[in-house]
Amino acid sequence: MSPSQSHSQKRAKSGGKMKSGATFGSVFLAALLAGPAWAGTVKSENFGTTKDGAAVHIFTMTNNHGLRAQVLDYGGIVCAVEAPGRDGKMANVILCQKDLAAIEATGPMSALTGRYANRIGKGVTIDGKHYDLTQNPNGVTLHGGPPPYSRRILQTVGTFQHATDAGVTLRLMSPDGDQGFPGALTIDVTYTLTDNNDFRMEYKATTDKPTLINLTNHTYYNLAGNGSGSVENQLMTLFSDQVTPTDAFQVPTGAFTNVAGTPFDFRQPTAIGARIRSTDPQMLIGRGYDHNYVLRKTKPGALELAARVTDPASGRTLELLTTEPGVQVYSSNNFNGGNVSAAGTTFRATDGIALETQHYPDSPNKPNFPSTLLRPGETYSSATVMHFTVQ
Repeated sequence: MSPSQSHSQKRAKSGGKMKSGATFGSVFLAALLAGPAWAGTVKSENFGTTKDGAAVHIFTMTNNHGLRAQVLDYGGIVCAVEAPGRDGKMANVILCQKDLAAIEATGPMSALTGRYANRIGKGVTIDGKHYDLTQNPNGVTLHGGPPPYSRRILQTVGTFQHATDAGVTLRLMSPDGDQGFPGALTIDVTYTLTDNNDFRMEYKATTDKPTLINLTNHTYYNLAGNGSGSVENQLMTLFSDQVTPTDAFQVPTGAFTNVAGTPFDFRQPTAIGARIRSTDPQMLIGRGYDHNYVLRKTKPGALELAARVTDPASGRTLELLTTEPGVQVYSSNNFNGGNVSAAGTTFRATDGIALETQHYPDSPNKPNFPSTLLRPGETYSSATVMHFTVQ
């Protein structure tokens, strides 16, 4: 069975129990009998005011099966996606802090990341011209450099509600020279919750000069719930046979390493923490998982399975699909108790697993990696889908 077949078949079987013993199917049937099968609602409310006096809004989407998703126009943060367990209880499976003050104080989680997600080593050259970007003392630019997209307020293009989905489109205008990159970039990010229990993140961007682009959302997942503790016992499957190993500063060397026989092998469902304390040199560099996995693709840009994560205790299961060629798997190694969840608990290492769908790190400096160059007249397009089931 192919990953895409698995996804479609699981959709047909998504009959997990909901409140009062109702199934997804019975809830949907009741909605049909009651009238038009709207996907639910989308509404905007004030979330708070930044320390600089800017208003921040939260957008709440619901569907007919009881799922709810929430995003902020501050950093495009995904602060909640609620999904049911086998007992019908809902839990927010996205890691996010308790309020805007906490987000500003300690830095956003689960936020829009760019202009170039992940790492670039020692700047880039475009059409013969070199751009240094903003480098740390090791010559590395991380997630585009300052000022980060995750701390900017995006414009609201509009909300929408159709027969089977509801959502919001937000826009970021990134000027020429922003973060050291050439080209004025217009980025539209659309968040959609569907009646298929999908939460979609879709990106489109255009530029007025040749530039580089590699967008993602640095989403942290915990299928047991935000602030519930470690994900080490949760089972993860990655649809990948290779990783791109890095140097000591976590910049890819340009090589590809097969995962077979290594701590990076998640081709079969494996507890996230099963090999996280390995002495493999790559694991020591990242202090856990912080590596780009090369995804299996039937063709470039195909929307196909990248990962599956299951919480054995609740049965909540995430299937993550993407059009991107890679996914950075990060086991929240740097969490040190500085962030507080909505549950009032502190985030510690391994309390979440980030699955950052994206092009490979340092692609502009690795001719054998897929290109991230965007030219005027072209449109950058990328999609990532969270699909939820119960096992």
